[in-house]
Amino acid sequence: MSDTVAETPRPNTDLETPVMARLSTLDRFLPVWIVAAMALGLALGRWVPGLDDALSAVEVGNVSLPIAVGLLLMMYPVLAKVRYSELDRVTGDRKLLLASLALNWLIGPALMFALAWALLPDQAEYRTGLIIVGLARCIAMVLIWNDLSCGDREAGAVLVAINSVFQIVAFAALGWFYLQVLPGWLGLSTTSADFSFWAIVVSVLVFLGIPLVAGFFTRTLGERRKGRDWYEGTFLPRIGPVALYGLLFTIVTLFALQGDAISSNPWDVARIALPLLAYFFLMFGGSFLLGMRLRLGYAKTATLAFTAAGNNFELAIAVAIGTFGVTSGQALAGVVGPLIEVPVLVALVYVSLWAARRWFPGDPTVPATVRSSR
Repeated sequence: MSDTVAETPRPNTDLETPVMARLSTLDRFLPVWIVAAMALGLALGRWVPGLDDALSAVEVGNVSLPIAVGLLLMMYPVLAKVRYSELDRVTGDRKLLLASLALNWLIGPALMFALAWALLPDQAEYRTGLIIVGLARCIAMVLIWNDLSCGDREAGAVLVAINSVFQIVAFAALGWFYLQVLPGWLGLSTTSADFSFWAIVVSVLVFLGIPLVAGFFTRTLGERRKGRDWYEGTFLPRIGPVALYGLLFTIVTLFALQGDAISSNPWDVARIALPLLAYFFLMFGGSFLLGMRLRLGYAKTATLAFTAAGNNFELAIAVAIGTFGVTSGQALAGVVGPLIEVPVLVALVYVSLWAARRWFPGDPTVPATVRSSR
């Protein structure tokens, strides 16, 4: 699935064999590997004394170095697959761009604010942590989900870049609005928080900038020297699995860092999970229906839905820890974010592929292998 391509035809694509039969063992059992990685990380964090301190000893942009390495490995192959010469096709689609901006920076934060207050009215720390998660729009792992769902890679790259710019200029202002201004207007309790502008800038530059530049130059030089057929038919399949290895390594490391906190507070984790579950399903479902309503086609609809539903949990955790402390309830809420997001969005990848077959008959952006699979 990770090598199936949307939007425009790619070479060396087997159109006769069903999707599941073409997948590698890694791709075919991805949900199993992700659950196993989460369980392994939780077990290591719980049972290996001092592991969390060792993993967080060196940080990049307030994020543990091993997690940073995993994220870079995860994002590079996906961004190397993007056809950068086709980005003008996406930037000219005003419906897609405006819909994404509205979903990510108006509806998403507002929905998380409403769910946090509705379901955690008596838990100020967890509520604040969830609001921070809602403000941190996804710029990293969403590229994996978009690729697995056969979304539009070029659209994904553009929307992630837009999210990155807005994250730098709007994160702190929105944090002030949703934690102090809006609760004050509604007669609710307020929370003071001082967000580091430079922490946000570093997060964007490292976790998007480095793999984006690397992916761009890899494609440019690879096509120039060997041609597009070799690049997409030979080179990309070789580096493709690195993205999923990076994903699994990131999950193990992330949960190893926070395994003790999660396993020590099962009831609190369950309470935090409820608004997160509601948020992911509402954002994905609403965004997918909006894309269909706007007649964006399957590939762009899937991209719109995943970029709206995903969150930048790396930034949310870093901000929560830096502002409120590593043992705070805000930090725990940030950590529970990927605990819920990862399996839910993997499940939504399969929902998206099912919708592609059911609701987009004859859509040219649905790969033939997806249309023919059963």
